[in-house]
Amino acid sequence: MASPSPLPARPQLRATARPTLLLLATALLLAGCGSQPSPESQRIDELEFKLQQLEQKLNKAAAATPDPADKAGKPPVGPIKSLTLRSGTDDDRLRIYWADGTKSDLPCTKEQATLVCG
Repeated sequence: MASPSPLPARPQLRATARPTLLLLATALLLAGCGSQPSPESQRIDELEFKLQQLEQKLNKAAAATPDPADKAGKPPVGPIKSLTLRSGTDDDRLRIYWADGTKSDLPCTKEQATLVCG
């Protein structure tokens, strides 16, 4: 019976693994130095924070604007600018565009051979 070949005492790293490990070690050492952020990067961070605050305020203001249709479900007062009918899709609807820039969606269903919206 043949005896198995003895394993080397130390596994040898492949030639491509050595540079990778060296780069990784260098990156870790540089990351640990902890240099102070520059004034420009601090200013950018402050501006980004202020921009986020403004976006949140705008989103809250947009959510707080009252719906032009009243609570009883009545449409806005004023003339209709245009109508759009979508049929044959998952969300069949009649969309009304009002002269004041608002829009109303009326869901539509097909009853027998008639498309009913409202």
